[in-house]
Amino acid sequence: MAMQSGFIKRIRDIMRMDAGINGDAQRIEQMVWMLFLKVYDAKEDDWELNEDNYTSIIPDECRWRNWAQADDNGHAMTGDKLLNFVNNTLFPTLKELPVTPDTPVKKAIVKSTFEDANNYMKDGVYLRQVIDIIDEIEFDDVKESHDFGFVYEEILRDLQSAGSSGEFYTPRAVTDFMAKMIQPKLGEKMADFACGTGGFITSWLGQLKDQVKDTGAQKQFDDSIYGIEKKPFPYLLCVTNMLLHDIEVPNIYHMNSLKHNLLDYTDDDKFDVILMNPPYGGHEDKSIQGFFPDDLASSETADLFMSVIMYRLKKNGRAAVVVPDGFLFGLDNAKVAIKTKLLTEFNLHTVIRLPGSVFSPYTSISTNLLFFDNTRATTETWFYRVDMPSDRKHFSKTKPMELKHFDDCIAWWNDRKPIDLEDGSKAKCYERDFLLKDQGCNFDLCGFPHEEEEVLDPLDTIRNYQEKRATLNAEIDKVLTELEALLPGGVTE
Repeated sequence: MAMQSGFIKRIRDIMRMDAGINGDAQRIEQMVWMLFLKVYDAKEDDWELNEDNYTSIIPDECRWRNWAQADDNGHAMTGDKLLNFVNNTLFPTLKELPVTPDTPVKKAIVKSTFEDANNYMKDGVYLRQVIDIIDEIEFDDVKESHDFGFVYEEILRDLQSAGSSGEFYTPRAVTDFMAKMIQPKLGEKMADFACGTGGFITSWLGQLKDQVKDTGAQKQFDDSIYGIEKKPFPYLLCVTNMLLHDIEVPNIYHMNSLKHNLLDYTDDDKFDVILMNPPYGGHEDKSIQGFFPDDLASSETADLFMSVIMYRLKKNGRAAVVVPDGFLFGLDNAKVAIKTKLLTEFNLHTVIRLPGSVFSPYTSISTNLLFFDNTRATTETWFYRVDMPSDRKHFSKTKPMELKHFDDCIAWWNDRKPIDLEDGSKAKCYERDFLLKDQGCNFDLCGFPHEEEEVLDPLDTIRNYQEKRATLNAEIDKVLTELEALLPGGVTE
């Protein structure tokens, strides 16, 4: 583990001295295209070995091995010569690579990587130093590429702290737990409609890989994933991530999954399994709501994604989704409609409540995991609360949640029994009608007792209050309607 943090830190320290790099986002963008070329060069070594007549889509002078690496005498381009090459030869060439519909994905990806990329560095000597550090990564043995997976995750986490629009890196423990509980089977197709850098896809592949015994199975394995990501960077990192996992034709698409009319989806657009953490807190422009039936149209992205998931889950398919607390207790019209649909058309069998700091430092909003399938209507739903391990007060970037913290939950999952503690239920089963009628679709059950007042960052505080206000308004409206009906000449709905 030591390698990756040192590696990122060394690069960061050099880039800080370069006048062209302005802030985290640019630093990461700079790192992404360089890492991509390094990873791609290593993959090309494999392809040259394993394929007859492999030819690179990248012209010779622009291949990493020919410009970035030092020659046999230890000489390498640096300073203004290097800067001039990168700005006036490398970028223009890679942005204009000839790509046709027949170009294999693994070649076309080079052009799509560079379409949105920029070289921000203005000092050729610093640029040389960064290239040298990146070139130190070796992919020859499994350990190194495994380590590189960690380097990659570190960059992804870095990306998160640089980004600020509601989406964030889902901790590996959470994606692994969800993939484990969903029990992947070879031949199934899984989707993530906001796949970020590919965390859920990686966990899914990790669970599935032991089932691969022959080349036919390998093909099913490669074909088992589908991802959509609307932001250029996470998208590039995700595709690079897939190449690292030896998936050479990654079905990862750069687009916005919300820009499609829900009612137009056919069976071909549906999946056996959906695993995802929809971005929340983000608000899409009004035009997006036009793609959704009126009762499901919401300005909150997490709500919109929940609808997409319901419309794109195959008959008998399974889903595991991360949702914020606001989804559980929210009672605005769209949330009630979504939760009603979830209970009456899907089998919401389990809700796992997570401790507040699982996603820190990216957000302090509390999250939950919904597990449901498209087999029948819900009859009952189990709620289970994962408590903070006794040896710590909260999770943090340096001490994140680990898969072992789900051990009790996994044991309970396979042998479900109610668990009552002095301060309320930790695990309990509720009938559908209780959730729909008595609770009016408020799923805030088996929560954390008398939570200490937590200091959230200002944006999260505002979102929390907005969510609470919307919920209170909905409750007040409901009571007023009931009161009105009791008055003489009252209107009954």
